[in-house]
Amino acid sequence: MIEEQEKNEEQAQQEEQPKEEKRHVEEFRLNGTEALNKIKELLHQANIRRIILKNEEGKILMEIPLSVGIVGAALLPVLAAVGALAALVAKLTIVVEKVEE
Repeated sequence: MIEEQEKNEEQAQQEEQPKEEKRHVEEFRLNGTEALNKIKELLHQANIRRIILKNEEGKILMEIPLSVGIVGAALLPVLAAVGALAALVAKLTIVVEKVEE
């Protein structure tokens, strides 16, 4: 009886632990208007967890954490900020962190 309880507790602990996600990073070097279009394209992909915008020197200008539930109107302020940033910076590096499914 005690052995069964221990096994049940171990199984419950294993089920509670989150599955480890495999992540990889892609980088794109684009000019301002191309960067805005690329970000709009990337926002529609479900497996992206974070987008980081860097200037030519590699300094992080903006970091956009994404979750599965963000859609539509919630993205408008992000796109407005990216558009303003793209207008000010000649070249941007977009770093995309993806989760493998």
